[in-house]
Amino acid sequence: MKKSLVLAMAMALGVTASAYAANPFSDVPAGHWAYDSISKLAAAGVIEGYGDTTFGGDKLMTRYEMAQIVAKAMAKGANVDKLAAEFADELDNLGVRVANLEKKADEVKITGQARFRYQSHENHKHGEDKGDLRTRLWVTGQVNDDWSYTGMLENVTDFDDNDSEETDVRLRRAWVDGRVGGLAVTAGRYNEMPNAGSVLDVDADGIKVSYGDKVKVWGAALKATGDNTLESSDRLYVAGVAAKVGVVDAYANWFKASKVEDLKRDKEIYNIGLSFDVAKDLNLAYEYMWGDKEYVKGVSKDGWVATLAYKGADAATPGSYGLHVTYYDQPANAFLQPTYDATWNYKNTAGEYVGYKGWNVGADYALAKNITLAVNYYDTEAKLGSADDQSIFTELFFQF
Repeated sequence: MKKSLVLAMAMALGVTASAYAANPFSDVPAGHWAYDSISKLAAAGVIEGYGDTTFGGDKLMTRYEMAQIVAKAMAKGANVDKLAAEFADELDNLGVRVANLEKKADEVKITGQARFRYQSHENHKHGEDKGDLRTRLWVTGQVNDDWSYTGMLENVTDFDDNDSEETDVRLRRAWVDGRVGGLAVTAGRYNEMPNAGSVLDVDADGIKVSYGDKVKVWGAALKATGDNTLESSDRLYVAGVAAKVGVVDAYANWFKASKVEDLKRDKEIYNIGLSFDVAKDLNLAYEYMWGDKEYVKGVSKDGWVATLAYKGADAATPGSYGLHVTYYDQPANAFLQPTYDATWNYKNTAGEYVGYKGWNVGADYALAKNITLAVNYYDTEAKLGSADDQSIFTELFFQF
């Protein structure tokens, strides 16, 4: 055993300058540099020598012999994480769980989702039939007891596009979560989607602060990333309050977009909503939203969305399922960038979004553990004009 290794392990067990106990090895005399350390390790049962009263300090050790010593040192409470990491495979074969390493490994986790999607449209003016594979990897790390980091890598492969860029993987989101006093803080590039996302669902750079538990008050200042319809120059300000009142979950939000590109001016929207169980496993949710001005002429300023949902597929429970039906009445004056699986991006002759109305019915089912199928049918039409579209949206999710 090397000199530095003996001293390091002995120090981890608290060796003092004086001999801990009588040295049991005939080939380690009292004047040897390692006498005290070897005596301590032997008395603690960490080292045993070769069974013939010799320590064999000049012999080469196998990795399994070293792993046995590390395992015994760990059992005595020695801090030998670096050695445990080096001999992790041998320790595992010996049936030794490296608790400290497992704890550290838990501080960084990688999870993922692969989604196969196919969408078909009745009216191809508003979208082509197409399929894609989206893969996402989330990396989460614990900074300390109060702060954590999350990053999301994403790749989307379009089955109908031979563009070489489809193989690109990008860091789409990266943010930290933590606490400052009684405030919960999220900062970085993250997804802001208040409630059902009927008004806003966007990846943005910024900071979000919230306070409270049963009654939560929050606010965010953001800059759009340029994905989808909101341009990277768009500034967003969002604030809200959410509370549980008896069996009802209720919320109210305020949205302001500064210098929205398609309008060249500010846009301000409000919404309120609630949800509650009308029967066992049957939930009703209603949301009302309105804009402060008629930004797009000829389109109403207020809209609403209602959803009736029964159960819901749980990826961890094979055979679980859910059914839902939703009605939309959403003028462009009352949303910024909604969660859009349905065809929503109808425009007038001036190229402005006018909004949409229509309905959706869908189901999801857990085919196996961590494998879920979702199928939705949408029938929507423009809030202004006669354009319409019917589409089927099929998704197969793999969680890992």
